[in-house]
Amino acid sequence: MNITVLGGDGYCGWATALYLSKQGHTVSIVDSFARRQWDHEIGAATLTPIRPLADRVRVWQRLTGREIETFSGDITDYDFLASVIAQVKPDAVVHFAEQRAAPYSMIDRKHAVFTQVNNVVGTLNLLFAIREFVPDCHLVKLGTMGEYGTPNIDIEEGYLTINHNGRSDVLPFPKQPGSFYHLSKVHDSHNIAFACRIWGIRATDLHQGVVYGTLTDEVAKDEALINRFDYDEIFGTVLNRFCVQAAAGHPLTVYGKGGQTRGYLDIRDTVRCIEIACLNPADRGECRVFNQFTEQFSVLDLAHLVQTAGKRLGLTATIDHLPDPRVELEQHYYNAKHSKLVDLGLEPHLLSDSLLDSLLNIAVRYRDRIDTSLFLPQVDWRKPRNVRRTGAVTTTA
Repeated sequence: MNITVLGGDGYCGWATALYLSKQGHTVSIVDSFARRQWDHEIGAATLTPIRPLADRVRVWQRLTGREIETFSGDITDYDFLASVIAQVKPDAVVHFAEQRAAPYSMIDRKHAVFTQVNNVVGTLNLLFAIREFVPDCHLVKLGTMGEYGTPNIDIEEGYLTINHNGRSDVLPFPKQPGSFYHLSKVHDSHNIAFACRIWGIRATDLHQGVVYGTLTDEVAKDEALINRFDYDEIFGTVLNRFCVQAAAGHPLTVYGKGGQTRGYLDIRDTVRCIEIACLNPADRGECRVFNQFTEQFSVLDLAHLVQTAGKRLGLTATIDHLPDPRVELEQHYYNAKHSKLVDLGLEPHLLSDSLLDSLLNIAVRYRDRIDTSLFLPQVDWRKPRNVRRTGAVTTTA
């Protein structure tokens, strides 16, 4: 297949591009490198040193003989995006090219507005470009399980059968987003479903859980291919942060009671899910939703797992409970369905002792790059303006 990966220089996008290339697909990457710029803005850096995209794809071609074409530009610029889509004519577009951090969207008004404009306009531009240049192209969009929130009922995969006053219908599952970022994803979902209905576009909306890990078979081929390992309080995922904190001898920072439960998956499952979606496209006019995660854990569950794994490596990790900077339930019911990707062939990598050891070993290996000032939360959901002081950078509204 001819597959274009939007946001292919980022965490999930880079791993996906390499995996698809290894599987024999023709892959192109589109990226504005905004994710690297946001690191500079907030004074953070990935734990693992990553090379420029041009170097990465050059090393990949040297190792594998497979070329990945790259395009540098912003998909909120419709003329740029349209020119790429018209030139490449992809069979599928994998869309990672969005601001992906809830805390970033909650810093202040400026960051909330940027997140929604960037994410919603970029997706709208993509829908129009597909409609104009490649109407049979399959859009594989990365949504988030956070669109659903934490309802006190089981979460279905995208749609819910409603019986009301003697009548029945299948409707989108109710959304309870928890940040301006999550709201942007809800807007995306509505826009995609509408475009499918009126234009006959085919789309798969992957509601992804929290991704952990950094190594895939492809990334592990060479140090120059290594992926991001974010642990800061803005872009870092909780399991990555706990592993880095353990390696640094810092308490594991659990927000509130720690009962916040979410779906999680290994980065190796992310890339496989993307390929499964591409190889099994939605029908024309269909907007289908897959819940993309493999296991559910509470934050406190993960902290205890890292504590136990750390002991095997001689690391002593304590747990600190901090006031929760987010407005969320700290203990709640959570049961989300996630069978559709398994039915299509996903064989999950479950969180194991060996995987935790691998994550901790990476954290230990790059321990000299750890900045402990990035651990503690500085963005409070309750404040309309947060002043962040991290490293040499100050961010205000």
